[in-house]
Amino acid sequence: MSTKNERPDSDDAAAATPPRPSRRRFLQSAAAAATVGAAPHLRAQTQTPTPAAPPTEVRAPVPGRPVTLTINGRAYTLQLEPRVTLLDALREYAGLMGTKKGCDRGQCGACTVIADGRRINSCLTLAVMHEGENITTVEGLASNGVLSPLQRAFIEHDAFQCGYCTPGQLCSATALLNEFRNGTASTVTADVRSRPPQLSDDEIRERMSGNICRCGAYVNIVAAVRAVHEAGGQSVASGSGSGSGGIASSVIENTSGSDHRRNA
Repeated sequence: MSTKNERPDSDDAAAATPPRPSRRRFLQSAAAAATVGAAPHLRAQTQTPTPAAPPTEVRAPVPGRPVTLTINGRAYTLQLEPRVTLLDALREYAGLMGTKKGCDRGQCGACTVIADGRRINSCLTLAVMHEGENITTVEGLASNGVLSPLQRAFIEHDAFQCGYCTPGQLCSATALLNEFRNGTASTVTADVRSRPPQLSDDEIRERMSGNICRCGAYVNIVAAVRAVHEAGGQSVASGSGSGSGGIASSVIENTSGSDHRRNA
């Protein structure tokens, strides 16, 4: 009797106890609730209007004006706006690609040219500032296809660096010899109040310190400059050179394309 009475009681208890949800269903329900709760917030973010960008101010181009530059003995009349650098005027307007654009910050010396006997970094000066001056570029160092003594010395002493740096090295070394001849002192001159007694290797290295390159021809450059000085030196090209002959043309002038400090 007791056994028959206990079965119905246990069945009734099992029927009264609700089934426990499985772990998987619990996780699914939690994920669904989180998605539903985040949906309004996401919709509010996507519906936030993006502020319109301010209109870009369109500036009228600065009109160019005629600028006459005397380069290598020839007068060039170029239409330039006032902000054009001398380097860009030489390369992009006058078509003289020998002068290279290296760092474009006046640090490497690749753009060195000679203006009225004074070497300058053409990337740091404006073309309009040099009207009336005689500008000599690497194309003007040779005279009627004949290389200058310094150009020949660079070849003989294997002083060429890469195509970017050599034009500036040549112009800088050419002006260096004239500076020394005129008695200009440098920071390594023992007495800057008097004429340097001799053009020593230290003097050459210091005076060429504004022309730098990753190539390793510095020792040969010093030797080339010393050889020309001991042979009697040379004058800055008067600008009559065509710069269109021999090795200077093949090694220097034809080095163009995308190009890789001292203001005396």
